[in-house]
Amino acid sequence: MHTLLITGPGGAGRTTVAAATALAAARRGHRVLLLSGDPGDPLTPLLGDPLPPGLRLARVDSGREFRDELVALQERGSALLGMVGARPLAAEELTELPGSEEFALLRALRRAAAAPGTDLVVVDLPPLHRAVTTLALPAQLRRYLARLLPAEKQAARALRPVLAQLAGVPMPAQWLYEAAARWDEELAAVQAVVEADTTEVRLVAEPGPAASDALRLGRLGLALQQLDVRTVVANRMVPRDCADPWLAGIAAQQEKHAAEWAADLPVVPLAHLGADPRGTDDLDRLAADGLVPQVPAPRRAWTVEDRLAADGVLVWVVPLPGAVKSDLDLVRRGDELLLTAGPHRRIVPLPSALRRCTVSGAALADGELRIRFTPDPGLWPRTH
Repeated sequence: MHTLLITGPGGAGRTTVAAATALAAARRGHRVLLLSGDPGDPLTPLLGDPLPPGLRLARVDSGREFRDELVALQERGSALLGMVGARPLAAEELTELPGSEEFALLRALRRAAAAPGTDLVVVDLPPLHRAVTTLALPAQLRRYLARLLPAEKQAARALRPVLAQLAGVPMPAQWLYEAAARWDEELAAVQAVVEADTTEVRLVAEPGPAASDALRLGRLGLALQQLDVRTVVANRMVPRDCADPWLAGIAAQQEKHAAEWAADLPVVPLAHLGADPRGTDDLDRLAADGLVPQVPAPRRAWTVEDRLAADGVLVWVVPLPGAVKSDLDLVRRGDELLLTAGPHRRIVPLPSALRRCTVSGAALADGELRIRFTPDPGLWPRTH
């Protein structure tokens, strides 16, 4: 099964492109599931009711998921809540908190990826800056859980009643560790979908200077999470043969920026219809070569180059397309590396060989950050 994640700057038409992509794939005989996290209902005017053959639609009810999850959490922790005198909240008095939409969308993505009888899942993600943070959530939260509630500490649970008596305060209940294990399992399943070779990211933008800046930073954030952008949809392209000089100027500017994007990424141009698309006839008019995704190639790994014989170093190659030197910062802390790229940040564990080295330099060239590591004589095995 193939998963296509679609995002772009706000107002770029990503929902329309997601619908057009799903419809075009269904027209070609694919069994398509279109997943939307939009709180409104923009897809029904686009796709109609009933849906075209081969196409299914899944919507995310983030409010309901938030209520169900919090009520279930209260029930599992009822003993601890009762001990501290807490009054549980009823489902009808719960309103969702900021961030619940992202969690609900990720859970829905996991369910969609496991849905039987589906060839392609098209996901209408939030705007680009939110999409980057949403896709980074599973790995980040798993790291937090591992640090705050390490699994190996559960082995000491038999000592907690004794420790509670000695300390005079209640110890964390077993339900907390069980909840952490359940969350980690669910997050791992979502992370596996996001990072799978069969998952690709498509960006949608209306060509222009603001869109170019947004795409560069968004693509940089995705690359920091090791998520490759495979295509860019240049949306609402004005025809180049316009008689109106003003429209002809806009068309020229759009073509200039689309050509810059095409320098290192496939670009799929979609025409401006003169009005907002409505109905499957309009979506069919938007169909273009390259809109239906092909089977993606394996994602590019962060490789370690062995240059010990030539230069005495190992080099970690981190692809960061569009990065400039002023965007970047890195700090070594223990067995982890803190990488900053523009407004984005990621903490990554070092490969085992690099943990026995010290960072000796870094250079950015041709969209790659090359971090040099020199073996630590006290930790590196000696050769005879």
